[in-house]
Amino acid sequence: MIAAPFPSHHYPEDVALLNLKDKTILLVGTAHISQQSTDLVAQVIEQEQPDAVCIELDEKRYAALAKRTKWENLDLKQVVRSKQLATLMVNLILATYQKKLGGQLGIMPGTELLAAARTAERLCIPVILCDRDVRVTLRRAWHATSFLKKGYLLATLLASLFDKTELDEEKLAEMRRQDVLSELINELGVALPHTKEVLIDERDIFMAEKIKNVQGRRLVAVVGAGHLEGIKRVINQDNSHLIETISIVPPVGRVWKILSWLIPGLIVLSLIAIGVRQGATEFAANAVYWILAHGIPSALGALIALAHPATIVSAFAAAPVTSLSPLIGAGYVCAFIQVMTCPPVVKEFEAVSVDIATFKGWWHNKLLRIFLVFVLTTFGSSLGTWIGGYRIFNSLFN
Repeated sequence: MIAAPFPSHHYPEDVALLNLKDKTILLVGTAHISQQSTDLVAQVIEQEQPDAVCIELDEKRYAALAKRTKWENLDLKQVVRSKQLATLMVNLILATYQKKLGGQLGIMPGTELLAAARTAERLCIPVILCDRDVRVTLRRAWHATSFLKKGYLLATLLASLFDKTELDEEKLAEMRRQDVLSELINELGVALPHTKEVLIDERDIFMAEKIKNVQGRRLVAVVGAGHLEGIKRVINQDNSHLIETISIVPPVGRVWKILSWLIPGLIVLSLIAIGVRQGATEFAANAVYWILAHGIPSALGALIALAHPATIVSAFAAAPVTSLSPLIGAGYVCAFIQVMTCPPVVKEFEAVSVDIATFKGWWHNKLLRIFLVFVLTTFGSSLGTWIGGYRIFNSLFN
């Protein structure tokens, strides 16, 4: 049975009509910081009166957008305990970049998605969240990116904070055109093929399957323009068997698990061997060197971050110990101490999108200072592993 077609309204090329055997779908591609897109989605929904409206959001992103979740509800201690500090930092960087561009146009990121949801609710049309959990997406993207490419990705993200690109509606309209978007996505595919697969291709499949399973014969789906062509390509394919696989974070590979325990194990065994072969004095000398090689760089990192004195002391004490266990890193220990001793206040959460775009802001804002503590103490401890490890193995074999 063929679904009844939508009325023949004239829409721009941002809107694609998809006919399945039992559904007709109007797929609306948007720019997340465009007033034109915001007006378009409201127009389409009001004119078409579909059975349901699907939007490119997951539950957490929708709650943050629709309810404007207050910063004081964020439990930073739990974020650190669950080792989600890096994910939070990436989320803030991405949100800041979009907010900065949106500020040039007087419109906040995601306004068109919120407009779609509110228009549907006003018309008593069901709203379906069709995107994958953003935490899964970010963690899968990080997992899929090679070690060297991780540095490139982080550098690109940080560079975006200081980008001075000026966009107006005309430029946004150009970016939404199929040829420009295809070129941008192809460039991402060349530079970071596995990352692009997670951020774009997997979500195209996830959203397409979610949209197809929505009850109703006439649907409107609102997605970012970068997903328009991909969803059109896979919507008629049966990819239901892939959903479970792309909805989980892959476990750490066996090789990395072995290495994470092997290196600390070799250090401990080497120290023991030094003590047996060369005596207690040489054992003590190497053990002290290991402690100092980790403690000094980590404490120095905390000091550079202008951390609380208790955090600096914790960095010196924790780094030599945590470096011998893959279960927790010095950065997380120090970040937790910093949260406890110098918690950010609400105004600093609210100002983070401004402070994050300046070098001074990273030290001035207490939330960003927590990230600095995490990064710099982690780097200091990693440096200590190389320096201390070299000294110990050199002593053992010489």
